[in-house]
Amino acid sequence: MNHADLQNQEALPGGRPAPRTPVSAERAAGSEVDVLVVGGGIQGAGAAQAAAAAGFKVALLERRVAAIGTSSRSSKLIHGGLRYLESYQFSLVRESLAERRTLLRVAPHLVRLVPFHIPVYRDTSRGPLMIRAGLSLYAALGHLRPSARFESLPRRAWDGLDGLETDGLRAVFRYQDGQTDDAALCRAVLASAVELGALVEVDAEVLRLEQLASDGRWRAHYRRAGAEESLTARTVINAAGPWVNRVASLATPGPPQREVDLVGGTHIELEGTLERGIYYTEARADRRAVFSIPWRGRVMVGTTEAPFTGDPAEVAPTEPEVQYLLDVHRRHFPRSRGEVVEAWAGLRVLPRAAGAAFNRPRDVTLVTDAAPNPTWVSVYGGKLTGYRHTGQRTLGLIAPTLGPATRLADTETLRLPELERVDVWD
Repeated sequence: MNHADLQNQEALPGGRPAPRTPVSAERAAGSEVDVLVVGGGIQGAGAAQAAAAAGFKVALLERRVAAIGTSSRSSKLIHGGLRYLESYQFSLVRESLAERRTLLRVAPHLVRLVPFHIPVYRDTSRGPLMIRAGLSLYAALGHLRPSARFESLPRRAWDGLDGLETDGLRAVFRYQDGQTDDAALCRAVLASAVELGALVEVDAEVLRLEQLASDGRWRAHYRRAGAEESLTARTVINAAGPWVNRVASLATPGPPQREVDLVGGTHIELEGTLERGIYYTEARADRRAVFSIPWRGRVMVGTTEAPFTGDPAEVAPTEPEVQYLLDVHRRHFPRSRGEVVEAWAGLRVLPRAAGAAFNRPRDVTLVTDAAPNPTWVSVYGGKLTGYRHTGQRTLGLIAPTLGPATRLADTETLRLPELERVDVWD
């Protein structure tokens, strides 16, 4: 593999400089490829890896640097989504638990199981029987593997839970789920795509895409280093995250779009530590789930869900959101007086609908331009945990157009490169 490293000049949440982004040594300009991916977040990286592993020639264009947007601003969890059971999203939970197992196998240097604790109080809306039933179903969907099992902690253990409030506490349940560094995971998937032959351009802003009448291929025009360049692709995967409809609007003819709501999610980082793992708590104000998470020598608390309009690049925490998270954490950990040292926000892409975002489906939506041989797929939404499965589904949609190829690898068993190792307690 020949890698050229491009220094990322932006900073990740928490004020840490972003590590170098793996890019291809070979330039994409003027290339003809099978698959063009627009967007270097986790969904774009996963799509590029899936297509390259299947033996297709792939190019990926990212207008800034990889993993600097939503893919570095999540709760950094690789989990099945316990709370989605309440809205009957059983297939999503089953899929997520399967993908968690895959990531623990192919990226043990980036993903690990950690203890999760659910405290249940007298005023908690979900009582011990409901939590136990939910965890039992969660374990069943995880095929009752040891990693899917749970326990109820005895009262004598409560005082050792990082100063958790015990007044009014009725029960504490403990189970396991996964934690990662989301940006590091995204970089590793992108590096895997590069190793498989994908061409990657960062700081490459797509200007327009036009479908050629002669053969149905797409010509992408983009700006890089102040100059306009182009490449031609048989198919396009639009994985631009909150910019997905903006990218679709650059295409002629225009592919189908879906109406979406952008929902901002704020996290805060506090001085202090949590030694026993992650705490899955409930906000009194609106009964939402909020996590308190050990994160690189700090405590990360998140997340909120607030409607957002405007330029996705300008999403930022608001003072009410910061205070909301601080109140939830200090209600559960009253002796935690650590100050907020960092606050940051990302965006979710959800189907447009009335009502609170918290209860809306989290399934990814894939929208194509034509059947049975689509040349364009737009990826709406998607979870960090399910990026690999989403990449495979996306590839499956354009497979009839691409035709046969010689597979190079199986992403379900292909170990991700060890560009960096993650220990979130460092």
